[in-house]
Amino acid sequence: MDARLNLFGNPVAGKFLRYINSAGKAVSDSALPAATQELVKLRASQINGCGFCTDMHSKDAAAAGETAVRLNLVAAWREATVFTDAERAALELTEQGTRIADAAGGVTDEAWSNAAKHYDEDQLAALVSLIALINAYNRLNVIVQQPAGDYQPGQFG
Repeated sequence: MDARLNLFGNPVAGKFLRYINSAGKAVSDSALPAATQELVKLRASQINGCGFCTDMHSKDAAAAGETAVRLNLVAAWREATVFTDAERAALELTEQGTRIADAAGGVTDEAWSNAAKHYDEDQLAALVSLIALINAYNRLNVIVQQPAGDYQPGQFG
């Protein structure tokens, strides 16, 4: 399977990716816990059907020490007992922020308030930015049908 467009070889796509990767550094360098960041990226990628990002973030999380049980249960986090209340709040915000078109009101006040109980303002800013960023990456990869399965942890630095 080949992608419709080589995002990594096209000069315009490459320039765009450098810019959004740079924006992503603000999130990765933030005080939002790294484990939460990976869970958020994985869950949004699952919702969006992005095989490339699902592959990448499950492998990166595992390489960083995330357990197989937690990775396997991200899609069913509501019924799983392996996530903290803070992670659950982040996953709820991720789902609502990813499924904006599915909800007439967007993100509910309840989801926002719950997240705000667990994260300070800087962490919330990082969380919102991360949700927006991973959704952008997912859309790029889904549109071009970027193949999944060959990613190696840390491949992009």
